[in-house]
Amino acid sequence: MHMILKEKKLEKKTALGLDIGCSLLAWDALPINTFQTHHGRVVPTMVGLNRAKPDLLSVALVGDGGAYAIGLQSLLWAAMRNDPILVLVVNNTVYAMTGGQMAPTTMIGQKTDTSPAGSDQPAVLGPEMIRGLSPKAYLARTAVNDVKQLNLYLNKAIEACRLGNFALVEVLSFCPTNWRTKGVETNEWVEGMKRVFRTGEF
Repeated sequence: MHMILKEKKLEKKTALGLDIGCSLLAWDALPINTFQTHHGRVVPTMVGLNRAKPDLLSVALVGDGGAYAIGLQSLLWAAMRNDPILVLVVNNTVYAMTGGQMAPTTMIGQKTDTSPAGSDQPAVLGPEMIRGLSPKAYLARTAVNDVKQLNLYLNKAIEACRLGNFALVEVLSFCPTNWRTKGVETNEWVEGMKRVFRTGEF
């Protein structure tokens, strides 16, 4: 993300809002204006910032729980209004920072601290859900182990926002601590996620 902002000369013209959770760690990684919101409230906060400072690129970094559970109402309305903000959703299929509980994206059969026998609920498919609500939005899903595709989609999402449209990129991400995986096994888990969460543009 930093390289893209630097290439586009947007480092001083970008604001990043962080949800509660693992996404908070990003405030040490990017040399841009960054602030924390309450859980599930990062999207409306960035919508407000965009309306106050439309010259800035407003980016919301949120986990799958913050996006598709507690923050779902705000996410859907921002998409329906076609608010020109960029939402980055980190999908690791669990509530990671609080111990690995079942999340909206937990896959059928996946065992978590709160679904020890395996989840019996289908996972929420965010970009697919939003597609029917926001015909102008840029929507995509990729994974941390496909850096080329990730960079391509981030570039396209930023351009969509600069043209006045809502953009969301969901990123399938690692969580070896709560998946209880090691090394290659962690990457294989992400590859398995791609069978449930189709990558590509929507």
